[in-house]
Amino acid sequence: MKIIKKFRSGCMLLSGMLFSLPMLYGQNQTEKDVVTFATYNVSMEAQNYVKSKDITLSEQILVNELAKGTNEQIRNIASIIQTVRPDVILLNEFDYIQDPKSGILQFIEGYLNQGQNGKQGIDYPYYYYTTVNTGQPSPFDLDNNGKSEKFGSDAWGFGLFPGQYGMVLLSKFPILTDQVRTFQHFKWKDMPGALQTKKADGTDWYSPEAWNQFPLSSKSHWDIPVGIGKKVIHILASHPTPPTFDGAEDRNGKRNHDEIRFWQDYIHPAKSSYIYDDKGKTGGLAEKTRFVILGDQNASPDEGNAISSGIRSLLADSKINAENSPASTGGAQHSANNVFAKNHTAFWRMRADYVLPSRWGFKVRESGVFWPAKGEPMAELVEKREASSDHRMVWVKVALTD
Repeated sequence: MKIIKKFRSGCMLLSGMLFSLPMLYGQNQTEKDVVTFATYNVSMEAQNYVKSKDITLSEQILVNELAKGTNEQIRNIASIIQTVRPDVILLNEFDYIQDPKSGILQFIEGYLNQGQNGKQGIDYPYYYYTTVNTGQPSPFDLDNNGKSEKFGSDAWGFGLFPGQYGMVLLSKFPILTDQVRTFQHFKWKDMPGALQTKKADGTDWYSPEAWNQFPLSSKSHWDIPVGIGKKVIHILASHPTPPTFDGAEDRNGKRNHDEIRFWQDYIHPAKSSYIYDDKGKTGGLAEKTRFVILGDQNASPDEGNAISSGIRSLLADSKINAENSPASTGGAQHSANNVFAKNHTAFWRMRADYVLPSRWGFKVRESGVFWPAKGEPMAELVEKREASSDHRMVWVKVALTD
């Protein structure tokens, strides 16, 4: 099920009212053709709210927390969004809830529209989400532990129920519904040069039957065009699998690498002819196209367990403006002896989350990671994992050029 919707036309614009807001992140003034894009892994998935192993995990857990309207972690996440005030934001790890009234609309209306911690409420008239591969049961023993358990490591993307760790795009600008493309069912085997996983004896890790059905995306890859005036920006959203929780075969590391590589191929016409979407349309973006790659890539060019050539190649691509990496004082303070710390986007000390605009069509104005240092305003919102998320919001402010 896909949802792309505009709602309550005009009823939450709050026009003519003045609000006093902190200028900590410089995102409070709206300029013509200046747009802020953001990505935020919000950790709003069922396990985050469950203290007992006796509770059955499902999307209903997040439904219940959203319905309360008082969940402190969710209120703090809303407060962070209200502070940075991005125009377009991708939320990773927001469980898939089929009914928007119980899911994304409840988050927008019950949390984002309501001022949190003294902040001004914010509205997103447009949103997009659909199903993902996490928790989608497979009939195969994908982790080779001798049991076909359907879920967990035997699901097509790790998850304990369908839609766990899903994602949602929120936008202040119209989503061009007839141009959206999804790649949830693109087969990994159909990527030229795919990093196939092998056992220690050199044989294939996955059975031929499993490999023929195996999707590349652990969640999905989405191309969501957004219209800003007469200009179109393609939001390329994804959340590759963590390159861990496996063994010497590095099956997750290889999948992470190829999930990242997918977008690099997609933005080059000469490399994208093999790609097909869930409706059968082939190819990627045209040569002169504005795009922004958003998401938790679970990979750093400098640290961690990922096959770093994947993210390094993406960041070095001539079509992408990856200069002046978003930074924070809090990240630098959190790992004071680490030269990469100012660019960290996760509590566990790594750069994992990215906002990567195309070099053509944009001029970068500002960027940052929402991570106040101790003693700075709102530092308490990121002081502990339970306060908001183990990730930090990353944002880039750009001017649209001709």
